[in-house]
Amino acid sequence: MKLDQSKKSERSIIEPFKIKMVEPLNLLQREERDLLLKKAGYNLFLLSAKHVTFDFLTDSGTSAMSSAQWGAMMTADESYAGSKSFERFSDTVRKITGYSHIIPTHQGRAAERLLFGALVKPGMKIPSNNHFDTTRANIEYLGAEAIDLVIPEGKDPALYHPFKGNIDLKKLEDFCAKYQKQIPLGMITITNNTGGGQPVSLENIREVSRIYKKYEIPFIMDVCRFAENSYFIRTREPSQKERSIQEIANETFSFADGCMMSGKKDGLSNIGGFIALKHEEWVSDLKNSLILTEGFPTYGGLAARDLEALAIGLEEALDEHYLEYRIAVSQYMARGLNEIGIPTVQPAGGHAVYIDAKSFLPQIPPHEFPGQSLVCEMYLAEGIRACEIGSVMFRDKASMELVRLAFPRRVYTQSHFDYILEGFEEIAARREELRGFRMTYEPPFLRHFTARFQPKS
Repeated sequence: MKLDQSKKSERSIIEPFKIKMVEPLNLLQREERDLLLKKAGYNLFLLSAKHVTFDFLTDSGTSAMSSAQWGAMMTADESYAGSKSFERFSDTVRKITGYSHIIPTHQGRAAERLLFGALVKPGMKIPSNNHFDTTRANIEYLGAEAIDLVIPEGKDPALYHPFKGNIDLKKLEDFCAKYQKQIPLGMITITNNTGGGQPVSLENIREVSRIYKKYEIPFIMDVCRFAENSYFIRTREPSQKERSIQEIANETFSFADGCMMSGKKDGLSNIGGFIALKHEEWVSDLKNSLILTEGFPTYGGLAARDLEALAIGLEEALDEHYLEYRIAVSQYMARGLNEIGIPTVQPAGGHAVYIDAKSFLPQIPPHEFPGQSLVCEMYLAEGIRACEIGSVMFRDKASMELVRLAFPRRVYTQSHFDYILEGFEEIAARREELRGFRMTYEPPFLRHFTARFQPKS
């Protein structure tokens, strides 16, 4: 993969690892996939993984773990309380975040449920740049409102801006001034998944922190891709170019009162997450709830081997060679798609490429789900499983109609991506043939997981 044009060198970026174990790809014919897709109600979440060739549905929990992670799992201490593996995990999180109180959870949405369950009441409002699906659902389930305040540039897929995940500071100031007593906590998500995997600048995080402090609102960050965000800060924010990824991450965390994280992303782990806090004000209530629903506070629903894998993964995710390769994957795929006429959110994000389905399929209106049409065609063409992020996922709150190709970490090689781009050329050639969908079943929350569809005639 070639370096971005802003780089000094034009040497290829190689995968910074060796492959020690392989898994065969599942190769089916289009006719077989057509039958399977109909059976699944045209919802790719309902497909069996054995019928998928390239799985870009999510980058959550799908990473290939390293030899160091697998080795540590073999020596994990599975004691119920106070295991050595928990001590190693909590020491690692403290070193990276600077926070004193570490509460493990089995994944990110468990952390959301615990924290919101303790703090959020009906009628409250929680601002952020953009809330992702489980975050919004956990807030709305409690009768509160998730408020998105991303900058206007973050809603325009074609517009180039280095930090499209930034919060609109004026809107945040006005919102906090108006609703201060109804805001139990303020948030920001790094990187901004809903808006295309776009980063947030260190300057913006600093100013967001200042505003929350001014109105005495606790500041909690969703940091599941903190390492990728730190890399973007170093490469795109001029004042940060000489700093290490670790230093930038440390300063990022210093501006907040705590964080939630799904370790299944930048923790390079197949499961796990945590809440980390500076102060102990909420800790007792959170641990009591954890014991009731997840497990003892030193394992939080995880096996000790998962804590070991997560501790090592958090450190590996900060490796600059890994991050350079990781971001290069997204840039390579975005550039390849653009060259064959498929528009993507500009610039490329960190963990994924987001296709602008609304622009690519102008004949399909939002209420007929252009993103869902595209993900179905991608599966039929090449066995790709991807995720719609638009009117299916967010109903009338969707500001864009996107398709996310989320790339599992350390799983696919450049030849895979070149093969996929060849298939996209064929999709682009018949784009005018694609038609919309109607939804035939939807659940009350997180409908994209289990909804069913029928193609429009």
